[in-house]
Amino acid sequence: MSAYRLSVVVPVKNEAGNIESLVAELERACAPLGSFEVIYVDDGSTDATAAVLAAARQDRPWLRVLRHVRSGGQSAAVRSGVAAARADIVATLDGDGQNDPAFIPSLVAALEEAGPRAGLAQGQRQGRKDGAFKMLQSRIANGVRGRILKDSTRDTGCGLKVFRRAVYLRLPYFDALHRFMPALVAREGFAVVHRDVVDRPRFSGRSNYGLFDRLWVGILDLAGVWWLIRRKRPTPEVAEVGPC
Repeated sequence: MSAYRLSVVVPVKNEAGNIESLVAELERACAPLGSFEVIYVDDGSTDATAAVLAAARQDRPWLRVLRHVRSGGQSAAVRSGVAAARADIVATLDGDGQNDPAFIPSLVAALEEAGPRAGLAQGQRQGRKDGAFKMLQSRIANGVRGRILKDSTRDTGCGLKVFRRAVYLRLPYFDALHRFMPALVAREGFAVVHRDVVDRPRFSGRSNYGLFDRLWVGILDLAGVWWLIRRKRPTPEVAEVGPC
């Protein structure tokens, strides 16, 4: 049993202007949950992100920082954070401030109340603050994904997720994994629960992801996930045989 109730993983790349405000919000949101840690994964930032994180760590023993020497992308950053997490339950959110940490406790409660066969509590954004073109991309991607994968999730792109670390580590790893988690968690035989969350404008800066990240490359990923689901076979129950 872990000494931590929750690990929060925050992937960032060139988000120096958004760190201090979000760290303060994370502390307020997570403190009522008991023992927690926050793991920032700096995905090869070239701005002052590293320096701001170093300063933020000075008086926050619960704040940890990992760094990728070269940028590996959002899924790689999440993977590094989850691998290093010390709690059995992990929350993720984007590092730009659009995801409000105030919703983390309700997602944790939703996962715990659903029982051990629930693997993921997925946030679904309301009141999106993105531009019209970005929202059109998301609407198309979510619509196509939902029809093909039938994952019963309106908004898989929301960075606010709470999941069981052991379930996540069973998932096949690939770039853009975070956008297909509901379907892949269900593939492993675990339930997915949903909670609406409120979207906000990013604190500062601009998105590191563009058209090819969100739409065209996603078509290949979608085909791959569809294939993985089709090829899934039941996982045998394993029992160790005791000594004679």
